[in-house]
Amino acid sequence: MPKKALNNKGPVKLHYKINNTMRNIGTRISGHIGYTYGDDGLPEGSVDVHFEGSAGQSFGTFLAKGIKLSLIGEANDYVGKGMNGGEIILRPPRVSKFVWSENQIMGNTVLYGATGGRLFAAGRAGERFCVRNSGATAVVEGVGDHGCEYMTGGTVVILGSTGRNFGAGMSGGRAYIFDPKNQFQSQYNNEMIGIEKLANHPGEAKIVESLVFQHLEKTDSPLANDIMKNWSTMLEHFWIVIPHPDEAKPASKPVHELAEKSAENKPPVGGY
Repeated sequence: MPKKALNNKGPVKLHYKINNTMRNIGTRISGHIGYTYGDDGLPEGSVDVHFEGSAGQSFGTFLAKGIKLSLIGEANDYVGKGMNGGEIILRPPRVSKFVWSENQIMGNTVLYGATGGRLFAAGRAGERFCVRNSGATAVVEGVGDHGCEYMTGGTVVILGSTGRNFGAGMSGGRAYIFDPKNQFQSQYNNEMIGIEKLANHPGEAKIVESLVFQHLEKTDSPLANDIMKNWSTMLEHFWIVIPHPDEAKPASKPVHELAEKSAENKPPVGGY
């Protein structure tokens, strides 16, 4: 790793092949940045690393501010675990013949306990996506069961199905679900969250539109391209997930008030 970037004397771009025996990519350099610069990290884009192949466990875990990891291929579990800053981008190779949005691009427990940073993934994630997320922003094209469990902050856009028990124990942050098949109403856990149509909240709709556009720019996602080309129609298929941490059921409170509320997490039964 060139010392120039680590000494905050300009950006560096690197390219590597990767395979699934290579774990915790980005963690050691993040530790060095944290030790040297603290929570401020480095300026955005200081360390820009491109990979091709299949990443092992914990790609980008504990990622620090100033690092950008781009992967053409796929990744295993725990992508972005404990992520504090920076950016992770995942997409399949351009020659792939399968439908990106219908296939897995990363494993389970992505962004577990993340406190910041951004993730854009052109494909699906596994189970327990964004569990205990407290500050990361993510765009993904579908997740498995138990998405956003015990989430306390951050912003999540899911351009696809979610599996069952979405939002269990979710007390903060925002999630936006693209649901053209109208399945989500039976898949979320309504004990601490409610859902509303995004089209009824133009301010938040602009935020989601911007994130989907960024997703398209960074990943060349065919699904994101279709959504952006037909945004006014596609908007009708989006839900907002709104936490109600002090109540067992949704209550009629203004959206801006609900967005500012938070509550302490309950520990998950049995842990992880």
